[in-house]
Amino acid sequence: MHLDAQGIVTVETDMTDIGTGSYTIIAQTAAEMLGVPPEKVHVRLGDSDYPVSAGSGGQWGANTSTAGVYAACVKLRERVAEVLGFDVQEAEFIEGEVRAGGRSMPLAAAAASGTLSAEDTIEFGDLDQKYQQSTFAGHFAEVAVDIATGEVRVRRMLAVCAAGRILNPKTARSQVIGAMTMGLGGALMEELAVDTRLGYFVNHDMATYEVPVHADVPQQEVIFLDDTDPISSPMKAKGVGELGLCGVGAAIVNAIYNATGVRVRDYPVTLDKLLAGLPETA
Repeated sequence: MHLDAQGIVTVETDMTDIGTGSYTIIAQTAAEMLGVPPEKVHVRLGDSDYPVSAGSGGQWGANTSTAGVYAACVKLRERVAEVLGFDVQEAEFIEGEVRAGGRSMPLAAAAASGTLSAEDTIEFGDLDQKYQQSTFAGHFAEVAVDIATGEVRVRRMLAVCAAGRILNPKTARSQVIGAMTMGLGGALMEELAVDTRLGYFVNHDMATYEVPVHADVPQQEVIFLDDTDPISSPMKAKGVGELGLCGVGAAIVNAIYNATGVRVRDYPVTLDKLLAGLPETA
């Protein structure tokens, strides 16, 4: 964490943003901790020269990166309070100012003589051995199957998620919707054809490896339950990455079974796996 004389806060970590909103939630965390607007926070990610992080993936990116930012902000708050002559236990960081004991000073004044920097870490120890820290979700799908052709169309999808404190509802919802779309593709169309003689991927481009397009994606809804977790980290968050994907394929395939009586156990559910088992038409 760095604070300069213009009141700009800079966060540096080798955490990456793979389209899941890391820049946003890291900036939000620093802004909230230091009492500045998000536009006054500059986030720098993905450089190995920056402090090491747990990285992106496995649903741990958001919770660990923001927890690290929280720890570094606590250290920076201590330095600011020391420079400005405040008791850090009483100091409030609000609207770009530090306030305590009836007086206030601009946050930027702490860096008047030069940029203030602070670095810290947070470790989770054996918490995962003592507490159940999983996330939970229910996935629901409404599916129609053409009785003559066997074509499958997913009409509606719903995910209900319990994933700790949701740091940014908009980016979290987008992430889950993206995962639901991936799950639809995995359930119905995405399959690699491999030439086992030559080790060759036959459908090696987007013209022959099918993925969902807009016409395939139905109405999607995401509901986040109020589920803060005081054990997981100072942020009380968890993660939503895989949560939006795991279960989607099963929900779709179960709906196909409910509609047709055909149980397919190998993804994707292509016509060759479905047609032979369809009931006779009237």
